[in-house]
Amino acid sequence: MGDNRHAPVIAIDGPSASGKGTVARLVADKLGFHFLDSGALYRLVALAALQSKTNLDDTLSIEHITMKINGKFCSGEVWLEGARVTEAIRNEEVSAAASRVAALPGVRQALLQRQRAFRRPPGLVADGRDMGSTVFPDAELKIFLTASPEERARRRYKQLMEKGMRASMITLLQEMRERDARDSARAVAPLQKCEDAIELDTTGLPVEAVVSKLLVLYAKAQKAP
Repeated sequence: MGDNRHAPVIAIDGPSASGKGTVARLVADKLGFHFLDSGALYRLVALAALQSKTNLDDTLSIEHITMKINGKFCSGEVWLEGARVTEAIRNEEVSAAASRVAALPGVRQALLQRQRAFRRPPGLVADGRDMGSTVFPDAELKIFLTASPEERARRRYKQLMEKGMRASMITLLQEMRERDARDSARAVAPLQKCEDAIELDTTGLPVEAVVSKLLVLYAKAQKAP
């Protein structure tokens, strides 16, 4: 456990569709680090709640689901209760539900230790909303990745089209802004840029350029006294 606590962490936070998941995974691959998609944990809770037809406003029931959930991440795939749900947790209904359950203090507390358990040698790249502020406040490098709402809506639209799913740019943009407001206003672990985080605006930037910037920043962080 002592070694795990000292494993380096790169914490990448930011709003929905800012590109943090893709960037975090690529940076982890480049460095040979472990990868944590913290949002997938909340999506698993949301999917489990939707499958059981649990009212998302029923706080106690949602917290109970969180405590008992049987989720697994293996070779890029996500499993819930033995069933593969890699694509299912990415649909818009689950995304909206995940934002709601993530606002519940009991859910965030229940998942805190699960997230921290991903920290092990040789290191971890973690992406989410509160990786640098709450989950890994001692991260070696903290990044706040962002992009304009319009750019993020375009990215989400492209993702959905590539999956053969219907989508409306106007609706996606509205939902993006509503989710930003909800994530930023929640009482527990709100979406915010840490004082010691470096902000990177990815609007118009290719993924490769963002990854290169992060690798340079991490190299500098390692050399810092």
